[in-house]
Amino acid sequence: MALIVHKYGGTSMGSTERIRNVAKRVAKWARAGHQMVVVPSAMSGETNRLLGLAKDLAPSRATSAYHRELDMLAATGEQASSALLAIALQAEGMESVSYAGWQVPIRTNSAYTKARIESIDDQRVRADLAAGKVVIVTGFQGIDEQGHITTLGRGGSDTSAVAVAAAMKAAECLIYTDVDGVYTTDPRVVQEARRLATVSFEEMLEMASLGSKVLQIRSVEFAGKYKVPLRVLSSFTPWDIDIDEEARSGTLITFEEDEKMEQAVVSGIAFNRDEAKVSVLGVPDTPGIAYQILGPVADANIDVDVIIQNLSRDGKTDFSFTVNRGDYARTVELLKEKVLAQLGAQEVVGDAKICKVSIVGIGMRSHVGVASKMFRVLSEEGINIQMISTSEIKTSVVIDEKYVELAVRTLHKAFDLDQPAA
Repeated sequence: MALIVHKYGGTSMGSTERIRNVAKRVAKWARAGHQMVVVPSAMSGETNRLLGLAKDLAPSRATSAYHRELDMLAATGEQASSALLAIALQAEGMESVSYAGWQVPIRTNSAYTKARIESIDDQRVRADLAAGKVVIVTGFQGIDEQGHITTLGRGGSDTSAVAVAAAMKAAECLIYTDVDGVYTTDPRVVQEARRLATVSFEEMLEMASLGSKVLQIRSVEFAGKYKVPLRVLSSFTPWDIDIDEEARSGTLITFEEDEKMEQAVVSGIAFNRDEAKVSVLGVPDTPGIAYQILGPVADANIDVDVIIQNLSRDGKTDFSFTVNRGDYARTVELLKEKVLAQLGAQEVVGDAKICKVSIVGIGMRSHVGVASKMFRVLSEEGINIQMISTSEIKTSVVIDEKYVELAVRTLHKAFDLDQPAA
């Protein structure tokens, strides 16, 4: 008997009929002798609906108190879907019980709307599993030290599921979603995109961080840190598919590189449209300048991505970085209020119509000229590169948003990702 964690996304929970199918699938696994913990997302569209209501009523300036109430509100979506799934399982003749994150409890820090998990107490869940029950735990949420409900940010149910699997040392964590695995790139942009049977943890981490929406990056970080076997597969296969076939389907995130992986120089292309560029112009070129600019940004809980500091001229330099597009206006306002005058810089400018395109592959470690090929391919299409970021297994470029699909399609073909794997 293995302990298995299933996670179901919002589309999988999108109607009572789909919830019924999820219940039948979970019951199949439970009847096969597995202990089952299920982490569902809110029904599709529900979180957006709730946050839309909050936006209509929101104060002119977002405060910590406002973000606390956003978490209080958004957490109800998962609570509803978890209870509905428990009811559907009971209709299937399975004993089941649902818990909100605070009841487990899943303890987090107090960063409302983007909290981080600190610990999970699995005692209550284990007792229910030992009693033969299927346990459903709300995704996306937890409780902080002061007893306030927190949420983990969009896509946080993936992180909840992997964290629960790690805490309980599950045999495997299966992430059921509306796609049947991890692809070489988004099939909606490139029809020739291929599903990968396996992808290394490192590649998946890069792809998640660079814009691939299949898994939230923190869920991949958790999986890597605690060596949680992770599989991405479709919830839209028939629920009564043979369990052994289902257990081998989708894409397995592996922790060991095999010889086949070494053959592929580039495994996938990720892109992220949710980017914006911020530049502080005419900054004095003195030690500590990066900290003086980015310190207040970090204190405001804003994540910074690509960073470039230009060559100094006449003792002045320009400092540019990218942030999530949702944080763009807040970042510019923060810099103008707290940093500009203090540094004696000229001005803060920005561009919210950029995107980031990245090539990823562990084979890049042992192959030279991969980045230069990327740059050549983009230049031949007349695409200007604004910023560049590299690591051992990825190269990212920031370009004008209007060129994103052209760039992805061209690179996908240039690196032979449309060809069947050898």
